[in-house]
Amino acid sequence: MNVVDVKHLKYRYKEESQDYILDDVSFHVKQGEWLSIIGHNGSGKSTLVRLIDGLLLAESGDIYISGDLLTVDNVWEKRRQIGMVFQNPDNQFVGATVEDDVAFGLENQGVPLAEMKERVTEALELVGMADFKTREPARLSGGQKQRVAIAGVVALRPDIIILDEATSMLDPLGRLELIATIKRIKDKYGITLISITHDLDEVALSDRVLVMASGKIESINSPRGLFARKDLHDLGLDFPFTQRLRLELQKIGFELPDNYLTEKELQDTLWELLSNR
Repeated sequence: MNVVDVKHLKYRYKEESQDYILDDVSFHVKQGEWLSIIGHNGSGKSTLVRLIDGLLLAESGDIYISGDLLTVDNVWEKRRQIGMVFQNPDNQFVGATVEDDVAFGLENQGVPLAEMKERVTEALELVGMADFKTREPARLSGGQKQRVAIAGVVALRPDIIILDEATSMLDPLGRLELIATIKRIKDKYGITLISITHDLDEVALSDRVLVMASGKIESINSPRGLFARKDLHDLGLDFPFTQRLRLELQKIGFELPDNYLTEKELQDTLWELLSNR
């Protein structure tokens, strides 16, 4: 089942003379899928997910959430099916403590107190922040703040989680830890995940990658297919470590395949080559 279906979407911010930020964009996201969206700044990525979440209204085109056309009449109902985590978690905090902040959305939805406490505890344990429930959000590190923001979304139990550059402000270790947490949440609940990112580790875990360029879809591919491309720099991405290593090894005489290899695949291929020498 397609949990998100976007058809011929068009959007521009100002008057008719302005170029379209999104120009005839169509794609779908299946239930339980992880879709990464990449592209240069200004390519339309953030605008696209804000339209899906109902924060913006398209000039033309349709968006279907779980089979229902998104309209001004059902936008609040549909938004309850979608949780969104932004680049800067400070913009999402409203509670005096971590547990208050995670509980805020549940209070707005009228969740009974006993169930609310259970969901808050479960969400904080899932992101590894249970020991920080009485802390002030402002006193947390960047990675901890982002974990709390994700806990607040997970507690609402949405069908879809959108991550808008949610790992971009973290150091490399913090990014890896947060990505591992996100994958664990997705696997536990079968959540559909849409992530805007430039992080290769995040892209590598996704099922498909949508590449945006100048308001249009440039391509949709698997991570393996994307990483095999020779123009990743033009897309705003670096080459994965294994791809760079493979190219350097080819230069010194190793007969390696031209396609992208994961770390495990590269390791096994090298072991087989060295064993036969």
